[in-house]
Amino acid sequence: MSRIRQHVRGTRRLTTAGVAVTSATLLAVALSPAAQADGRPTRATAVANAASALVAQAASLGLTAAEDTSVRDVVVDRNGTQHVRYDRTYHQLPVLGGDFVVHLAPNGAYRSADRATRSRIALSSIVPKVSGPKAADLAVNALRAANLGDALKNLKAKPELVVDALHGAPKLAWRTNAVGQDSLGNPVARTVLTDARTGAQIDAWDSIETATGDGKSLYSGTVPLETTQSGSSYQLKDPTRGNTFTGDAENKTDLCFFGICFSRAPATLFTDADNHWGTGATSDRSSAAVDAQYGTNETWDYYKNVQGRNGIAGDGKGSYNRVHYGSNYNNAFWDDSCFCMTYGDGDGTTFGPLVALDVAGHEMSHGVTSKTAALTYSGESGGLNEATSDILGTMVEWYANNPSDPGDYLIGEKIVKSGFGKPALRFMDKPSKDGNSADYWSSSVGNLDVHYSSGVANHFAYLLAEGSGAKTINGVSYDSPTYNGSAVTGIGRDKVGKIWYRALTVYMTSSTNYKAARTATLNAAKDLYGAGSTEYNAVAAAWSAVNVT
Repeated sequence: MSRIRQHVRGTRRLTTAGVAVTSATLLAVALSPAAQADGRPTRATAVANAASALVAQAASLGLTAAEDTSVRDVVVDRNGTQHVRYDRTYHQLPVLGGDFVVHLAPNGAYRSADRATRSRIALSSIVPKVSGPKAADLAVNALRAANLGDALKNLKAKPELVVDALHGAPKLAWRTNAVGQDSLGNPVARTVLTDARTGAQIDAWDSIETATGDGKSLYSGTVPLETTQSGSSYQLKDPTRGNTFTGDAENKTDLCFFGICFSRAPATLFTDADNHWGTGATSDRSSAAVDAQYGTNETWDYYKNVQGRNGIAGDGKGSYNRVHYGSNYNNAFWDDSCFCMTYGDGDGTTFGPLVALDVAGHEMSHGVTSKTAALTYSGESGGLNEATSDILGTMVEWYANNPSDPGDYLIGEKIVKSGFGKPALRFMDKPSKDGNSADYWSSSVGNLDVHYSSGVANHFAYLLAEGSGAKTINGVSYDSPTYNGSAVTGIGRDKVGKIWYRALTVYMTSSTNYKAARTATLNAAKDLYGAGSTEYNAVAAAWSAVNVT
């Protein structure tokens, strides 16, 4: 998934005299009511309260006159408690790991803050010794190394000077997005972080996050669809969910570099004469579109009806889907730059079309993460990023309650073919059943691919929901072990979804690791159910059962 996003909301600059709030912010606050209809503070009020807190708490938050902040997200609880999430720059350079969340009482008083880093940012110079072109060459080589054996083409790299506060003491670095196409024309991308003084690679990660009327779908049976009538035909566009729509990519691919697309695969809107879509067979191109639209609908409804979030970005605006992308493309991905979901058809041997319900929930949850905690897609935070999508995507599948695709704790079980060799992509009850994922935390878990380090959190979520030991749920057999031999009692998946979502949107930051995730979920459980509650104690027990203490 593309990481090229712009957040230019509520910008304010710290000066030696304090915080100077922009005139645009002051005007917005002045013109906005102080409270919503239900009595809670408005977003503008929360932002103004947080701005005052930044002035008073600048020293304790490690903020200096060299730094600017911008609001990324705002959460206002039912009781009026406010949580304002910030990004940070240092001498106008983005600070990786500079994000933090300010927590405010209902009356606007400062309570506390969660910070991605506690290190003070003070560099001797922001002039790099390694040139930008050199950083670009290193990133292209890293992309080639990650795709050995494939003749990549249309390779491009764009370096950006940043301050890296994610990997130890803050340092000047080049963040370079290297992109290209594989031999089939499908996109490949890697973000490489290079020390701007020495040229050493600090970190690198894939930039495409993967999971890999009524309509007759491929996987979910006949499903209801809200569509838009246009003349004598119907469009696969849902006016009740932000005008989300599904289009045909016509087996083409994007040609994009650094958020600038020279050409995009189309999203030719599907239309139908009688408002009965698809045949349930891959030979009808609209069948996959039915699955994609249905997955979007269920994901939208889960976040709105269960979590109170209005759309992926929380702004009520719909995204869109593209199906039939690329040539035998064994992938699906969410892309921030187009705010869209894209699905390949699979190669027919390893995977079928990747439009299953839990895949849709997984990928669109990457969009939610990018708008909230923005967990860095590398190391333990990358594993938590992937686990967030597995956990919340699974919650979408259970929420849908579809008899053709009943809820389970398997990831991607509908899309795998015999050539894959396993009945699912991942297994939440015992992640190691996939042959690669970690059941428990260890000091080396952050070195795994993020799809495998996610196993620790997936295992935690399963144990917290269902408990340990052997059991059969919805016809699927599970047998979940524990690291410490303890017997864990589950609290139910609905509570797990609420705890994880609150931890993600209120407490987690870009650098959150497993130890910090334990703290974040405990804080979320305390908020929702009380300190010392059954739910709070169960969260602690489930983390201990996967060796996160």
